[in-house]
Amino acid sequence: MLMFKNYIKIAWRNLWKRKAFTLLNIIGLSIAFTVAILLSMTATFELSHDKFHTDIGRIYQVINKEQTAKGSEISFTHAVPFTPTLREEVPGVQSISRYLEQNGLVSYGEKDFTIDIAYVDNDFFSMFSFPEIKGNITNALKTKSNVVLTEKSAMKLFGTLDVIGKTVTLLVNGKHEPFVIAGILHNIPFQSSLEFDIAVNFENHTSYTSRMNDWSNKNHEVYLKLQENIAPIQFEKNTREFSNLHFADQIENAKRDGAQKSKNNQYQEIKLSNFADKNFVQIVNGDLIVKKTYPYLILSISILILFIASVNFINMSIGASVYRLREIGVRKTMGARKTELFFQFWSESIFIFLSSIGIGLLLASSLLKPFKTLFRTEASFANITTQSFLISALFGFLIITCLAGGYPAYILSKLGTLQSLKGKLNMVSKNRLRDSLMVFQFSIAILLMSGSLVLWKQIDYMRTKDLGFNKEQVISFPLNGKKDNRLALELLRNELSNAPQAVSISASDNNFGLGKDGSGYTSVLGFDYKERGVKTNMLIVDYDYLQTLDLSLVSGRTFNRKYANDSLSVIINEAMAKEIAEKDPVQKTFSMGDSTKYTIIGVVKDYHFEKLNKKIEPITFFMDSEWDVYYAYVKIKSNDHLGSLSVVENAWKKIEPNAEFLGSFLDENLDRAIRKERIMTTIITTGSVIAIALSCIGIFAISLLLITQRKKEIGVRKVVGASILSLTMMLSKDFIKLVGIAFILSSPISYWLLNNWLQGYSYRINLSLWFFILSGAVAILIAFLTISVQTIKAAIANPVKSLRTE
Repeated sequence: MLMFKNYIKIAWRNLWKRKAFTLLNIIGLSIAFTVAILLSMTATFELSHDKFHTDIGRIYQVINKEQTAKGSEISFTHAVPFTPTLREEVPGVQSISRYLEQNGLVSYGEKDFTIDIAYVDNDFFSMFSFPEIKGNITNALKTKSNVVLTEKSAMKLFGTLDVIGKTVTLLVNGKHEPFVIAGILHNIPFQSSLEFDIAVNFENHTSYTSRMNDWSNKNHEVYLKLQENIAPIQFEKNTREFSNLHFADQIENAKRDGAQKSKNNQYQEIKLSNFADKNFVQIVNGDLIVKKTYPYLILSISILILFIASVNFINMSIGASVYRLREIGVRKTMGARKTELFFQFWSESIFIFLSSIGIGLLLASSLLKPFKTLFRTEASFANITTQSFLISALFGFLIITCLAGGYPAYILSKLGTLQSLKGKLNMVSKNRLRDSLMVFQFSIAILLMSGSLVLWKQIDYMRTKDLGFNKEQVISFPLNGKKDNRLALELLRNELSNAPQAVSISASDNNFGLGKDGSGYTSVLGFDYKERGVKTNMLIVDYDYLQTLDLSLVSGRTFNRKYANDSLSVIINEAMAKEIAEKDPVQKTFSMGDSTKYTIIGVVKDYHFEKLNKKIEPITFFMDSEWDVYYAYVKIKSNDHLGSLSVVENAWKKIEPNAEFLGSFLDENLDRAIRKERIMTTIITTGSVIAIALSCIGIFAISLLLITQRKKEIGVRKVVGASILSLTMMLSKDFIKLVGIAFILSSPISYWLLNNWLQGYSYRINLSLWFFILSGAVAILIAFLTISVQTIKAAIANPVKSLRTE
């Protein structure tokens, strides 16, 4: 114990003696640990999605994989009879539930709220472990007229949680239906992929009765929990007979159209995707791929920043060792062993690292709130206080301190006694290590910098690209009141008819991007055209839709109130014209599942109705008053956006005084849709700035040490006539050379990584070399300016002081 106290006492004295060295190390490591803690928190939060469910490893989302003439296609939606039939005919299912999420109007007394409704089956709450507060949640939806509320919804409607047995009214099928509250859930965890305010029995959905036996119309997701000891691969094999029976017509159409069988020798397959991966699943070339790029990228940045700070510590420790040679020699002469010297120097490293971690924790705690706001995350310290994470963090800390603190301690402790007493140290091999580490840390900084430049440029491209419709002057909002949506739309037209701000008004059954209500869905329709299967996105619109959105009409006409038969007319985009292989599709007709014939009356120019990571797909507009619309669109004049939004809000309040107005401009909706890309770009940009800053701290400290060592050389050169510029360049060139090497090494890697990332976008920027040249130039400039602070100071110093002997 006395020995350890002695180590600590001597360590404190030595660190205090070299205050500049200690301060630079603590600043660099504290920043690195602060960033690492915050980013690790975010990464573990992202990776913890849905992990609160019990038996998450046995819960799967049911996917349909279909072979077409164009290749394999993945579908997440299913027909109404699919779920009960699968449960009955295929063994191995413990629980199964349909899931359809929609906005709906709920009322209690005089209170009306638009909330998120989940239409599910009774098995839903026995499969998923949403925490309950009151009621028998497991069988709450066995009765068709029962509902389950979340804590937030109950407080919003009633102001209390004592609501079991009370009745609320939901707007279902255009009618206000009473429902009994049978259970209360805790608020849905932030890590949940499924979010809703109220759960209702699926049989209450509008489409249930009319589509009970319809296998062609798909509009909801399906989740199941396998029985124990049932492997997902085996279950998928067991479903092949089921698919061949119930999708026989689709299989025949696939054969007719020339589709090739899958590697499993099937045209239609049911696949299972583990629910734990739901937040990370992507469709790539007709297959489901789990990509956890986002959280692992965040984690990688935190590790890289810690690495840069550790490199600084190693370089500064070895660089400063020249000042402790005589101390080492004297202690060895007095009988100190290598292990004692090693633990002495290592204890100094441990002291610095522990101090930095403590400061890092304090800074992370104080910066947590603004961090969460900036990066739109609900991460907290709870995400990094799990047993597994703490063990990993402890293991990581030991590795860092052993390598970053132990290596310099090992180098110093093994020095010979005579060499130490002479104050001479052969630094050739040490300089090679120092240079290699500096090259590596600047390579990381340049990699992050070029990544942030490319990501910002891609996001700017996505925000400013002409999408083929008017996104700056159009307000969209959900028709979320008690009145029939079509009636509410006409009342809105009347209310705004005399408003000079409103230019045009229309509606559809879907929104662009992500509106304030947070909802959005796609509806895909398949039918035969000239003995060939075709698919199209389906959109229900109202009159004036093209005029309101400024969609360009290529040929034909738009919907017109003068034509009574327009309810049997459709407008398609250019991609749909290619899908049906018609150069002039106007006046061509087609039939869907029933015998109803639709006539194509117009073709609109292709526009981006989905994110830019997808190619423009076929879409067909229907204008049938029997089909409902859910979102209103109001085109305004270009001036005074805020005033126009207020006019539209006031008009809606007159029509639906109890409904919440959730209006926003389409460009705002599109910004919300690319929120994840924006956050990722902000994180990488922040990481690159911190990486450059830490690298500069390291290069500043090393330059300070080297200039001190070469003080007499600089004095001699000044005496013989060397200029300040020549001295500055002499002292800086070696460091600049290292940054140049880092640029050469990092650019190809950066290009490869960024090019692969951009391939995920069908519409993207060109990856110019200027991104990498600019990153390298900035890194060299910053490094030069950092070094110049000390080199110029040394160059202008009086040579008499440096040449004076001891």
